[in-house]
Amino acid sequence: MLEVAFTQVYSKFKLHFYQKVFGRFQSREASMTTVETFCMEIIHALGQPTVNEFASFVQISPPNAAYKVNNLIHKGYLKKVRSNTDRREFYLVPTEKYEDYYNISYRYLTTVMGRIRARFSPQEVGKLENMLQVVADELMPEIRLRQRQQE
Repeated sequence: MLEVAFTQVYSKFKLHFYQKVFGRFQSREASMTTVETFCMEIIHALGQPTVNEFASFVQISPPNAAYKVNNLIHKGYLKKVRSNTDRREFYLVPTEKYEDYYNISYRYLTTVMGRIRARFSPQEVGKLENMLQVVADELMPEIRLRQRQQE
């Protein structure tokens, strides 16, 4: 039953996001391909990776990654920011245009989190938060995320 419940929650978040994205197709902005959307989600989640870190994570060649990155830069969803410590290195940073796109799903997450806080006691919310943190930190070791702050 745990698997079913988790799958339902995960699917509802995905479906809400897709529903809102398709709504944008109807109105105006649909300039990212499906693969580009996945690339941006990965770059966003990796926390400002370099092109090589992105290529390594998705297991594609650096030239292929650079091609995808350059298309996203050209479309205005991504920018390269030079490292202050190593002037040869550039970090991939989502632009405000992408953040607006990403916030489609984040706003819904915020709505659901508000509903959780209203429905459950602070202790239950704390327990859920703790359990999710354990899942993220300990039970999913295959995916390492680090949030890199702007230098």
